[in-house]
Amino acid sequence: MIRPALTEIGIFLIPFAVYALFLVASRSGLMTLSSWPVIIVGRLLLGSLLLVILSLILLAQFSGAPPHSTYFPAHLENGRLVPGVEK
Repeated sequence: MIRPALTEIGIFLIPFAVYALFLVASRSGLMTLSSWPVIIVGRLLLGSLLLVILSLILLAQFSGAPPHSTYFPAHLENGRLVPGVEK
């Protein structure tokens, strides 16, 4: 459960990291307050939220079992554990 949460946090931070790299490349002063105006931070926040929403939609759309598949749970055969599969 922690991996999907960390993935979404990472996706949220991508626009801020790209802007920070831009500031470093342009030598504008990464840690100065004037480099992070409220309007830019707001746009970065909006872009981050849109990326997270898009990633959640894509995750729901393209992950999991194919439609109309049947799950066969794990079971024992001849004393060996056979993992569950979706067919």
